Amino acid sequence: MKAKHIQHLYWRAGFGILPNQVEVLSKLKKEDVIRNLFESSKNVTALKVDTAEIDAVLNGETKRSSEDLKKLQKLSREKTIELNVAWVDRLVNSSELLREKMTLFWANVFVCEDNNVVYIQQFNNMLRQHALGNFKDFVNAVAKEAAMTKYLNTKQNKKQKPNENFARELMELFTLGEGHYTENDIKESAKAFTGYGHNLNGEFVFRRFAHDTTDKTFFGKTGSFKGEDIIDIILEQKQCAKFICEKIYRYFVNGVLDEAHINQMADVFYKDYHIESLMRFVFSQEWFYNEENIGTKIKSPIELLVGMNVLVPIKFNNPKQLLYIQKQLGQTLLDPPNVAGWKGGKNWIDSNTIVLRLKLPSILLNDAYISKMELGESDGMMATKKSAFKNTYGKKFKIEHNWEAFNKNFKDVDVKDLQDYILLSDLNLEARHYLKSLNKVSKHEYCIQLMSLPEYQMC
Repeated sequence: MKAKHIQHLYWRAGFGILPNQVEVLSKLKKEDVIRNLFESSKNVTALKVDTAEIDAVLNGETKRSSEDLKKLQKLSREKTIELNVAWVDRLVNSSELLREKMTLFWANVFVCEDNNVVYIQQFNNMLRQHALGNFKDFVNAVAKEAAMTKYLNTKQNKKQKPNENFARELMELFTLGEGHYTENDIKESAKAFTGYGHNLNGEFVFRRFAHDTTDKTFFGKTGSFKGEDIIDIILEQKQCAKFICEKIYRYFVNGVLDEAHINQMADVFYKDYHIESLMRFVFSQEWFYNEENIGTKIKSPIELLVGMNVLVPIKFNNPKQLLYIQKQLGQTLLDPPNVAGWKGGKNWIDSNTIVLRLKLPSILLNDAYISKMELGESDGMMATKKSAFKNTYGKKFKIEHNWEAFNKNFKDVDVKDLQDYILLSDLNLEARHYLKSLNKVSKHEYCIQLMSLPEYQMC
């Protein structure tokens, strides 16, 4: 398999690839490379932080006074930060690469947040478990998660007073897309999801006395439907397969949709709604490796951070600084902007974030400074340019760099060939002249310079 195609595959299915791995995989056929990618992601390794103290309160083992609840909320916030850092670390170091990339993808499809770290950790691991499985099982699992029943008010959905929030978003954002259902479909399906709830431990509970047992008419079918029945009927609509395939195409292939490719994907997915089969199909297609799909996707903030970490491992001594960078870049894990999630694509870039993105390699790998005071203001671009490296206004990040790992991984790569492993996007004329003018003595310096190019923002 061609080296460039391997790099493309591993940027879309993961967060980049190191030279020694490219060398090994380039000796294999494409089907073998793809098979290895899926084989390595068969297992599901749950992501866990220690929540024993919170669990004890939820289980009723400790008292729940107002003071205890305040402490619990504070502890949950701290543990959520810990979970965020643990998730980033997992993305950098996981052997189940594709499963983790798919988990990140699905987190922006089935968007959810909560102030209880136990519930949000449980939701995150549910995404991980179903990331490559059956979509029907996946949607049913999403509907029954404690964090989701809280987030979209299913807990308040009772036969006496139906709440339509989950029913609406289930169709609009999770399965069909806007315009492919009626307001009556929303009202009728909301009745079917009445009675959905959870106990304090976050386990699903179906409260039958709160469930509407009357007949509902949904997409032309009538019956005493429950939530599972509604999901079955939704999946019978081929629009559901197409809607999900469009999301996958935008994320893994190209932001500009190709109708013919989408239809091919939908035909595969609609047969059994098996996510792994769909992803195998996508990665096996010749069009996936077309030039217009390589190096043309703007990296999300998390893809940018994790990809840099793959090249040069770094550790934040203060975890809050990692969250601060995520916030400034516009994507904080576990804290989506709304139920529609992050828009992605060109929306990742504005006058503030592009300056920070280009400075980030120096900030994280070259002991540079970034102004916490100035970033995010209306004149953020000019302010950042002037103050990013000044001690007076800046905040120095306490980071440990593992350049030894970089030296080991790039030992056999000549300094002038570094760009072949670090950049996937074609260089423009100005960038070519710039790179030619550099004194390529230090691999470390040249690596930082390459990562500071606009082309490094693409994968």
